[in-house]
Amino acid sequence: MKLSQSGTSKVKPANTGKTKLATTGKAKQVGKASKRGGGGLVRTLLMVGFLGLVVFVSYEYTRLPDAAPLLKQNPKTTALMEQRAQEAKEAGRKVRRTQSWVGLSNVSKHAIDAVLLSEDASFYLHEGVDTKELENALEDAMRKGKLGRGASTITQQLAKNLWLSTDRSLLRKGKELILAHRLETSLPKNRILSLYLNVVEWGNGVYGIEAGAREHFGIPASQLTPAQGAILAAMLPAPRKRSPSSGSKALEKRAHWIIEQMEAVKRLDAGQARVAHAEIEQILSGKKPDASEEEVEGA
Repeated sequence: MKLSQSGTSKVKPANTGKTKLATTGKAKQVGKASKRGGGGLVRTLLMVGFLGLVVFVSYEYTRLPDAAPLLKQNPKTTALMEQRAQEAKEAGRKVRRTQSWVGLSNVSKHAIDAVLLSEDASFYLHEGVDTKELENALEDAMRKGKLGRGASTITQQLAKNLWLSTDRSLLRKGKELILAHRLETSLPKNRILSLYLNVVEWGNGVYGIEAGAREHFGIPASQLTPAQGAILAAMLPAPRKRSPSSGSKALEKRAHWIIEQMEAVKRLDAGQARVAHAEIEQILSGKKPDASEEEVEGA
């Protein structure tokens, strides 16, 4: 009996060791599976949350503005203009507003190309929302805990400028998506682009590309060069901060990138691109960068 017990006691440690190894191996497999499933879970929760937001916003659908009148009428003012005016009054500053409406035929083709390539290269292909970019932006927002500027198409930006505020809440984003859909179903693409170019902010109290061209270059929008158009397009993420006279390195870098994109898609040939790069340097040269400049992103 003693020999049997002794033999048994020798076998147990060996069995215990195998069990630990097997358990550890299973734990590693479970850990890997959890990591693989984690990404899918986050994506699922993200999409469920977004769908919930759409449902929540939908009850306001009938209360949101109708886009159809914009087919033949230009808006007399916009939510952004009113917001800037209120901000100026609260700060004790004089309210400034300069704007001149022009048709697309009175805007330099190079300037239009620059804005499209910078802000929404797929403008004529999507129906108001770039779903892939929106998904990427929502995932990025989940990681950072806040909404960034990414994924806003020109149609969405127009909806925001016309009717909404500049806050970055999910509620506002939901309304923006509904209004972008209304714009796309009520208006042709060229009308949406024309409205956008005429109301977008291009400096303190400067609205629309005609006012922007005259404010920053002293010429009408029809005479903008590729370099000037690229500079105006590069201002759009932060138009009141990134003026040509600000010395912004971010503005300069973005303007050069836009010219590179225009050459890549054959909007400019190599010679025109070289001239544009040189003109950007000439326009922006001699400016001291503002050390306090903070790159601003909006949804």
